[in-house]
Amino acid sequence: MRLSTGGTASASGLGPEVVHTLSRETIRPGADHSGVTRDPFVVVGGDAAGLSAASKCRREDPDREVIVFERGQWVSYAHCGMPYYVEGEVDDLLSLTTLGPEEIADRGIDLRRGHEVTSVDTARQTVTVAGPRETFEQSYDDLLLATGARATAPVDGVERDGVFTLHHMDDAAALRAFLDPAESVDAAAVGNGYTDDAYVQQYADREPPTTAAVVGGGYVGVETVEALAAHDLEIHLFQRGDRLLPPFGEPVGDAVAATLRDHDVHLHLGCEVTALADGDESTRVEHTDGETTVDMAVVGVGVRPNAELASAAGVATSTSGAVGVDDYGRTNAPDVYAAGDCAVAEHVVTGRRTWVPLGLTANRAGRAVGATVGGDPTPTGGVAGTAVVKAFELECGRTGVLDHETAREAGFDPVTETVTAGSRSGYYPGNAETTVTLCGDRDTGRLLGGSVVGTDRAAVRIDTVATALTGGLTVAELERTDLAYAPPFSPVWDPVLVAAKVLSSEIED
Repeated sequence: MRLSTGGTASASGLGPEVVHTLSRETIRPGADHSGVTRDPFVVVGGDAAGLSAASKCRREDPDREVIVFERGQWVSYAHCGMPYYVEGEVDDLLSLTTLGPEEIADRGIDLRRGHEVTSVDTARQTVTVAGPRETFEQSYDDLLLATGARATAPVDGVERDGVFTLHHMDDAAALRAFLDPAESVDAAAVGNGYTDDAYVQQYADREPPTTAAVVGGGYVGVETVEALAAHDLEIHLFQRGDRLLPPFGEPVGDAVAATLRDHDVHLHLGCEVTALADGDESTRVEHTDGETTVDMAVVGVGVRPNAELASAAGVATSTSGAVGVDDYGRTNAPDVYAAGDCAVAEHVVTGRRTWVPLGLTANRAGRAVGATVGGDPTPTGGVAGTAVVKAFELECGRTGVLDHETAREAGFDPVTETVTAGSRSGYYPGNAETTVTLCGDRDTGRLLGGSVVGTDRAAVRIDTVATALTGGLTVAELERTDLAYAPPFSPVWDPVLVAAKVLSSEIED
């Protein structure tokens, strides 16, 4: 992909023409105390990054006009909570929202739902907005692109009836309505007017499915399997590769596969779905091993950044398609920022720009941009790709760089060790096996990444590894970290420390 600045982005990260170095002195504060009238801070996108930025800017500069354009009706909602709503663990769809329109208005933010920004003119500093009644231009003094990401569905037939991509609240509402008893759902009451009622009611009136296909063995796929299993469906999970949750590494992927099989999930590993076709009131899943007929399907094979608006305006993008930004979220276009799932960030291990679309990253980056625009220049912070996922009783976590090829491309000589240790003192009730994998650099001893899997509070242990990565610790320094010990919580040697001890010995040999 060509950068709009005339350079190209390498596979390892953005080129220097995209990444600007800004000091606190070079960023113009958001407040103008000279008495000169300024155009608003305009935000495109009303979810995590966008509303975090808008709220923070208003707190930093209460007199600043802030306008948020959101093309849909839902704002400030938790994507990650959708599988648990579908499962029934969360009963109220509206509980997945953090802020409602009234609360946003109370913060002094001009939120305009149903308004889509269709183009940006960076020279004139205006955006074109298609509203419910008219299309108009809005000038800005600072602009934040917080356009998020969208689900990818590279499978023929994904648009057909009975096939879902679980990336929007309407999808979650419709899928839950389908799984609940027929005609037991009042579509108009599900989202308090935010949902597409006709779409939801279409599935509320149908008999619930008994069989399902889940396409994709990543985060969304694994979480969706558990959500559907709560409704007693027969489930087929299709994964193109040979292992589930590839970014988590082999020990985690194998453990999750075993757990899913224990819960009677039919795993089709190394099996690519080529099409979803019509059957008799069903969906025919065509794949490289043959065909499987089910009542419904969920496609969860990943997301891609919504960066077309930025790219069309001449804002530089990376090879991942995400918007290129510097340490303050600033793009190559004057007074234009980007944050959240549409933008890159610096990886704390490799030092390269990377695209990691996760909730904390979006909230934190948006808040930082809001502070900067409000007059307090604030870095958006680095990312380590820290993530956790639940597969029935199994908890999984990962952070940093685990893949050896990726590590070598970044200039490291990777070495990995995996250990299994108890989650608590062996004599204390509830003790369970916890498997920890750590990766380090043989030359410098630096910690590069890690993963954790187990059934007893395993996932939260990955935060220790993520903290060590952010601090640039070596494996030996992690081994010497003073972690808490008491029998109900951890053995004397926490599983993470055991793994660090083993890996440190290997590096030193």
